[in-house]
Amino acid sequence: MTLSSSLTIHCVDTRHPLYAAEVDLRVAVLRTPLGLARETVFFPFEDESLHFVALTSGRVIGCVLFHQKSETLGRLFQMAVDPTTQRSGVGTKLVNFLEHTVRALGVKTVRLHARQDASRFYERLGYTVASESYIEVGIPHRVMVKNIFLFCAP
Repeated sequence: MTLSSSLTIHCVDTRHPLYAAEVDLRVAVLRTPLGLARETVFFPFEDESLHFVALTSGRVIGCVLFHQKSETLGRLFQMAVDPTTQRSGVGTKLVNFLEHTVRALGVKTVRLHARQDASRFYERLGYTVASESYIEVGIPHRVMVKNIFLFCAP
């Protein structure tokens, strides 16, 4: 699917009307294919996290969450893009938007647990592998990290 110029990205919270559609997308893309229950998509820090959703024609087609762990470090997690729009730039736009937003909050380093089959996507966005492969939710993952701090010389 080719994206129209109507793609917008919004930051929402767990009380926002778009949150339910975000959760449905996360379950459909990240849990159902693995045979995992809906409840496994929720994190203890869900309410304290930033939720970014990508919309087109009023429909949630992508999402990514961010949890700030310290003043300068946070974790990107639960990245999901509707299969009909994958490989169209939605994921890249979501990650770029997230990085821009959290950089303004003082975050300098973003970490994530990438599914092994998604690690090339994150590498293209400047993330580097920071761990050996390990099993999470029954499939191989790797910790990846990116320094998003912009240094401007005087």
